[in-house]
Amino acid sequence: MRPGILFSGQGAQSVGMGKTLLSENPNVGKRLEQADSILGWELSKIMFDGPTEALTETRVCQPALFVHGIMVFELLMSKGIIDGPAAVSGLSLGEVTALTAGGAMDFETGLRLVAERGRLMQEACEATKGSMASVIGGTREAVADFAEECGVEMANLNCPGQIVISGVQEGIDKAVSLGRERGFKLVKELVVAGAYHSRLMESARDQFAPYVMDAAIEAPKCPFYANVTGARIESPEKIREGLIAQVVSSVLFEDDLRALAADQVGPVELVECGPGKIIAGMIRRVDRSWSVRSFAEAEDFAVPAAS
Repeated sequence: MRPGILFSGQGAQSVGMGKTLLSENPNVGKRLEQADSILGWELSKIMFDGPTEALTETRVCQPALFVHGIMVFELLMSKGIIDGPAAVSGLSLGEVTALTAGGAMDFETGLRLVAERGRLMQEACEATKGSMASVIGGTREAVADFAEECGVEMANLNCPGQIVISGVQEGIDKAVSLGRERGFKLVKELVVAGAYHSRLMESARDQFAPYVMDAAIEAPKCPFYANVTGARIESPEKIREGLIAQVVSSVLFEDDLRALAADQVGPVELVECGPGKIIAGMIRRVDRSWSVRSFAEAEDFAVPAAS
């Protein structure tokens, strides 16, 4: 089977992630050892043992999710559960994981990029006062107008009826207080370190750009769908542009899903690589007829039931 492969974004992490994979598949330890060596600190220890506060730090959770996603993907391949990806995409930082799985860059390049991305985004969070909120029950047009009214931006367009807004704290506070009055079911502030995918991340974007431009990136070996465009992109130049712009741009993940599905021949088969089945939940809200399986720990490989 060659399904579309999707990789998790920030927020999916949890203490213990990948621990059962290692206990039942010792070979995955090579990736953890490689990651610790490249980073120069024990990512694996924080992934397995926490504490939660340490794993939640942007500079930690982004490389943790990258490494975990690659471990899961490589196990799917080695166990013969998939023959390879028909296409790849990812949610926010998951784009780097997707590009690595899709053959556009090697493991070390991907890890170094996502580590710098996480570090720089954390610094931008600490230098600004911003937040994010989930808007439930509104159309894109309604949320776009609402975000403009509150002086914030649309950050994540994940699935129908669920859009995340991002920006200055005052704007998010205003959005939370006005949500019901403006006709939304719920506007709830998220527990995040800052305003990701907004103009408050401009310093991170600018400092991240040289790392992306210097990275060895090739055309992917399978279709890759980018968050910035919500569509397939192929050339290394466009991939670099997208990775840089994505730090401050809206994540058009629903569009990615629809474009990827439209390009598949026959029934839509998708696989989520990452903790929490978060992407699977989004997929069900986009189109319940699509088949999606989620893999994160050893138990998922034992009983890979379709959902």
